[in-house]
Amino acid sequence: MENLPLVTINESLCRMCYACVRVCPVKAIRMTEGDKTPRILPERCIGCGLCVEACSPGAISVRGSREEVRKILASGEQVVAITDPSISGEFDDITDYRKFVRMIKALGFHYVNEASFGVDLVARQYADMFVKIRGKNFITSCCPVVVSYIEKYHPDLIPNLIPVVSPMIASARVVRKKYGPDVKVVYIGPCIEAKNEILRFEGDARIDAVLTFRELRQLFEEAGINESMLEYSDFNSPLGYKGSLYPISNGILQAASVSEDLLSGSVVTAEGKDSVLAAVEAFNRHINAIKSHFNLFFCEGCLMGPGMSKGGDKYLRRSLVIRYANKRLGNFNITGWERNMAEYGSISAERDFRKDDQRLPEPDEETIRNILRSLEMEKPEDELGCSACGYASCRDFAVAIAQGLATPEMCSVFSMKNKQNYIRTLRQTNEQLARMQDALKESERIARQEKESAREASAVIQSMLQKIPNALVMVDHNMKVIHSNQGFIDLIGDDAREINEVIPGLVGADIKTLLPHAMYTIFSYVLTSNEEVMNRDVRYQDNLYSISVFPIRPNRIVGAVIRDLSMPEVQKEEVINRVTEVIDKNLELVQQIGFILGEGAAETERMLNSIIESYKGGKKEK
Repeated sequence: MENLPLVTINESLCRMCYACVRVCPVKAIRMTEGDKTPRILPERCIGCGLCVEACSPGAISVRGSREEVRKILASGEQVVAITDPSISGEFDDITDYRKFVRMIKALGFHYVNEASFGVDLVARQYADMFVKIRGKNFITSCCPVVVSYIEKYHPDLIPNLIPVVSPMIASARVVRKKYGPDVKVVYIGPCIEAKNEILRFEGDARIDAVLTFRELRQLFEEAGINESMLEYSDFNSPLGYKGSLYPISNGILQAASVSEDLLSGSVVTAEGKDSVLAAVEAFNRHINAIKSHFNLFFCEGCLMGPGMSKGGDKYLRRSLVIRYANKRLGNFNITGWERNMAEYGSISAERDFRKDDQRLPEPDEETIRNILRSLEMEKPEDELGCSACGYASCRDFAVAIAQGLATPEMCSVFSMKNKQNYIRTLRQTNEQLARMQDALKESERIARQEKESAREASAVIQSMLQKIPNALVMVDHNMKVIHSNQGFIDLIGDDAREINEVIPGLVGADIKTLLPHAMYTIFSYVLTSNEEVMNRDVRYQDNLYSISVFPIRPNRIVGAVIRDLSMPEVQKEEVINRVTEVIDKNLELVQQIGFILGEGAAETERMLNSIIESYKGGKKEK
């Protein structure tokens, strides 16, 4: 129970309206980058329940206690229900209070006591302090929300809190004195912060669970309990006196018989969020001038607490509380009450408080102005103060951003501008993407055409290579065949032809197993050196071949052309090439020794040219 937060937000139901932020008096609701919805900070929360009431989608819920109470009732131990006096304002649909007492017992409770007697005990303590202690002014401590607010946001005022337990805790000590220390106690009331308050008390002040009136109604509905099926039953003693007026803010003063006379009275009562916040601030600043005790209730009296049924009318409930009190007091046994006050008056009502400072450092003016400028609020007139973000002013919003409680996106105006800019950018991006898509489609079309052209060209080249009578082969750096033509296969012989039928082009074959050492060493040399070797004569299978090996991809792929010099057309071509080579060399020599050779060199050139022409002429005749 201690590890669960009092109030939580259901992300799936939240509509991001920031109504919860708007009503939170201490800004205990944070929205940061990455959060899908606002988040309630338990350490800052004071349990006022205003966010629960403000959330129209019902996304905010209070920590439930019904299952816990069911387990307590099923434990077999004696269980006491203590009902807050506000019950008279809650159950206006029940004709007689004695019926809802019986309804509570029908749930499995052994005893039903009212907290109004605890109110009487606390009220007497207040009266004594107001009278006995002079020169110091106090703030009443019966409202757990007020106590939490002062501990967290005005810790300097903790010494001014009356060090007396709330009526709920006083009532727990009463029933434990009456029924024994081991009895289980469940408090039923209108305050959700009471669920946190009970975690601070042990021993005879221990309360095992707190049910709100809403939860009590749910238990009645689940159990099928209604007043028409039950008899009357009264509260177990001790009964309260004027403590029945406690749900009304100044009811505890009535119970304490403290004067509220404007001229002679010494206590000021304030109720409701705005009035209480202003009262605490006034107490902090001007108490030496005010010189009064403050009786504070964060709700507009307990009869308007967040644990009451939603939508109730304050003044109707007030009249119901007064009517109930008058009915009880009409034939009240004042002597018995005084006897009970004497018996239980010795119960300890003391308590202490603890400082839990949750105040955040105020940002400096420059930081605030920088944040406002980032929100495009350069001038004061740019600050609309629409409160859509949940903060009272744009400045308060900027402070919250600086304190890490809010994000700029919470500003609807800023978000709208950002959205418009985003839409504009998105539109431009989409247009660019559309143009890029068209260009990509055109590129794909061209690429397909080029690919098809390349495929056709490759097919033509492959066909041409196959028709070339010379042997052609390409080899990779592992000396494996990548491609070869029919001329190369014919060069190798029958074994190669058989392999070619299974593996066309001898792809993957090791060139070392196909060619003699004199040839494949040339391949190895070219792969290593990246230098071409041209027209190297090599004898293979009684034939003389001319082999040229050249790099295609440095150190990765080489190609080779192998010509059979015994073929007639190769012989003629080779003679022409070699005679041409002789001419070139002789011409070079002639240039060097021309003055010596003279006409002899020219004659040699004519003779050699005639040989070339005769061979060329013979080739044409064929």
